[in-house]
Amino acid sequence: MTKLIQMEWKKLNQKTVWMELLIYMLILIFFPAFFIKVAMPAFGQSYAAAIELNGFIQMGYVLFGGSLINHVFIEEYKNKTISLSFGYPISRQKLFTAKVLFIALFVFFATIITFILSGLTTYLLDQFFPIINGKPTTSDMLEFFSSMMIGSVLITLISFIPLFYFGIWKRAVVPAIICSIFIMQLPNFSLFFNVKPDVVVIILSILGAISIFLSIKTAESVGEI
Repeated sequence: MTKLIQMEWKKLNQKTVWMELLIYMLILIFFPAFFIKVAMPAFGQSYAAAIELNGFIQMGYVLFGGSLINHVFIEEYKNKTISLSFGYPISRQKLFTAKVLFIALFVFFATIITFILSGLTTYLLDQFFPIINGKPTTSDMLEFFSSMMIGSVLITLISFIPLFYFGIWKRAVVPAIICSIFIMQLPNFSLFFNVKPDVVVIILSILGAISIFLSIKTAESVGEI
């Protein structure tokens, strides 16, 4: 399985993927401080509020996951290069599992790294240009790391929602990206429907897990060229 995952990385246009990741990181690292300073100072009332904001901002990696679905699945179908992979003496379910694991690992670790860098950047900027009231407490630090670990897992799962229908079944790039953008923003509008954002995130993560299951389970049929 490790070799299959490594193979997925080698098949990609690595320069393009790294450039995309760099753009996402730069935006998501500095956006919490910018948002507090310019758009919503209320999140600067405490570090607890800022940590909550940072968690929702990292949902931006759902869109990065959609981009990886395009690179790893849709482009291979469009270019017919996936037929080469289907020629290997391994089941399509195992091949799709490797593809899913590759995307999951990439999104998960990218989210973890950006969580840490955005937290450090926001803290350092606050020391020079005060935007958050008070100082971070031990409780805040524990909440930050808890949010980072749980949030990274949930974001990774959510990023797979477009995989089954738009990635494997329809193999449609634009709808897959639009779906990712919609999903990424959905928790922000949940309060309009009197639903807590955390509830929406949990529901979306379950949908992502279902999409993964269907993608691997039906690989032999839906995954046909």
